[in-house]
Amino acid sequence: MNDFPWLSLLLFLPIVGAIVLVLLPASLGTLLPKQLALGTSVATLAVGIAMAANYDTDSSKVYQFAEQHEWIKSFGAHYALGVDGVGLTLVMLTVILAPVVMLASWNDGDQGRWSSKAFFAWMLALQGLAVGVFAATDVFLFYVFFEATLIPIYFLIGGYGGANRARAAVKFLLYSLLGGLVMLASVIGLYVESAKTDAGATYLVGELAQLDFGTATGRWLFLGFFIAFAIKAPMFPVHTWLPDTTAAATPGTSVLLVSVLDKIGTFGMIRFCLELFPEASRWATPAVVVFAVISIIYGALMAIGSDNIPRLIAYTSISHFGFIVLGIFVMNSQGLNGANLYMFNHGLSTAALFLVTGFLISRRGSALISDFGGVEKVAPVLAGFFLVAGLSSLSLPGLSPFVSEFLVIVGAFSYSEVAAAFAVTGIVLAAIYILFMYQRTMTGPTREEVSGFSDLNVREVASLAPVLLLIVVLGFFPKPLLSVINPAVDHTLQQVDKTDPPPSVDPLAPGTSGHSAEGSHE
Repeated sequence: MNDFPWLSLLLFLPIVGAIVLVLLPASLGTLLPKQLALGTSVATLAVGIAMAANYDTDSSKVYQFAEQHEWIKSFGAHYALGVDGVGLTLVMLTVILAPVVMLASWNDGDQGRWSSKAFFAWMLALQGLAVGVFAATDVFLFYVFFEATLIPIYFLIGGYGGANRARAAVKFLLYSLLGGLVMLASVIGLYVESAKTDAGATYLVGELAQLDFGTATGRWLFLGFFIAFAIKAPMFPVHTWLPDTTAAATPGTSVLLVSVLDKIGTFGMIRFCLELFPEASRWATPAVVVFAVISIIYGALMAIGSDNIPRLIAYTSISHFGFIVLGIFVMNSQGLNGANLYMFNHGLSTAALFLVTGFLISRRGSALISDFGGVEKVAPVLAGFFLVAGLSSLSLPGLSPFVSEFLVIVGAFSYSEVAAAFAVTGIVLAAIYILFMYQRTMTGPTREEVSGFSDLNVREVASLAPVLLLIVVLGFFPKPLLSVINPAVDHTLQQVDKTDPPPSVDPLAPGTSGHSAEGSHE
């Protein structure tokens, strides 16, 4: 089944669905387009599950489900798709969250600048393009998908959402285009450098990873990619577009942006920065680790000081992305495994938090924490979902983000005890901003403005339940994801010529637990 074009089907099925949606006559009303969009996203999820079931964790191939066809011969560009464990988990995250978002956003497109039909068509298009980004094994094809994702998300932000949506959409676009232009310079540089070889110009990742670009050239090319990915992630100090965007966008749009599209940044750091430019990645590591730690602490402190719930969640994500980048650049198996797992788990927890927050805000008509109070007395189911989503965001043991964060911290301590010690403060601060938000919104006397709240309905519960179920299951049993991620991590560490440091304590040395155990046995 590895020869079946799974990835092309995952890529084009939602895009074709979006085109069909647009061509539907307006006289059919809004219900049919919504049902068609949801059905297409569920069908795409079914294809994704079937593909994942055929993934071989013991395969010696770097990329599975590979497809390769010559595209633009003069550029050396190919239509080339394939996934390793990292790409597979992010493709699955995309296809899982798409139907969840559509079900949760059932009525969000009705009040926008454009029709509800367009709202769901853009979501389907974004789903397909995101799959293309995570599956592309040709740098030029990746860049095309990378830029193409800006089109649907721009219209989703600018056409639907709050009062400042147009300004937020433009700010998002300007930052993204700046990053894209910087990356384009490096993409062109790859063509120039690969054209100097006997094999000729190529954009295939597998072939580029074998080239020696030289120290100076490699570092310049690395910077072009890294800056674009740091903006996308986002990292401090190129993060300011995210809080403005999530405050203006619909909850579903925020989920697709933060849980899916922003992962392109951290995914790109692994796929392109580390694997194509290993020397430059090692050279940049000290500076990147510093910025990652700043992002962790800064994002957490800003979240504590925020009264706007979507902005608060955005700042928590900046802090969480700091953990992911830290795990990537400590360049050991614990950190990289944790970072890859974190990308998936953060997508789930942030999706749950944005969606349940959206249900809360739609009932009150306000996004300010100070406008709530005592919600748990009138809407206990909503409060319960809100609590679980919040606890997952602060990485409570037993919920999936805990395993990710623990692995990143272990990997960070192996790299630098000082950097890890500062990063750990982010865990403490997370407890403050999540519990403080829950206390102010859900507990205490019930405010008169929320006394008439209705609890979550069947559709809202159905949209949240699968995400929270995954958070709990993966919290206790992360092995299915780690068994897929581990081989990809081993390959990445080989590319950057890094190995895990040896244990600092000899288990058989006098005074260790291993020696004591032998002595007691005797």
